[in-house]
Amino acid sequence: MQPTSTASVAKAAPSMTVTKTTAASVPSGKSQKVDNSVDKKKRRKARKETWASYLYKVLKQVHPDTGISNKGMAIMNSFIIDIFERIATEAARLCLYSKKSTIASREIQTAVRLILPGELSKHAISEGTKTVTSKHLGAAVSFVSVV
Repeated sequence: MQPTSTASVAKAAPSMTVTKTTAASVPSGKSQKVDNSVDKKKRRKARKETWASYLYKVLKQVHPDTGISNKGMAIMNSFIIDIFERIATEAARLCLYSKKSTIASREIQTAVRLILPGELSKHAISEGTKTVTSKHLGAAVSFVSVV
């Protein structure tokens, strides 16, 4: 293995320009930092989708004078995500068993029956059916309130 010369290292990175200034060239006597003129775009933060606004609307429908903390909202948000994920997974499994490629309302209803216990599944199914059959746009909020 041969040692690399400084000339070959300088050729490796021709795109970066480095500007150095000495203390003598700066009038105030302070030295400046090395300036790398590589333009970087600022990245936007990825937006997180949450159910917070919908949960807050349901809370105000049920208890208008009650609030919720950020930590409580985070717990409720993760609960809703977990329940929906369980329902979607079970509905997908039911489609696999019946050799269908589309998750229909029937698979969702069956998944809800399997996942939610007793009376809760009956209420969820009735609210879901009411939401699907009605033309009301805000009806989806009532479905979230049951689950």
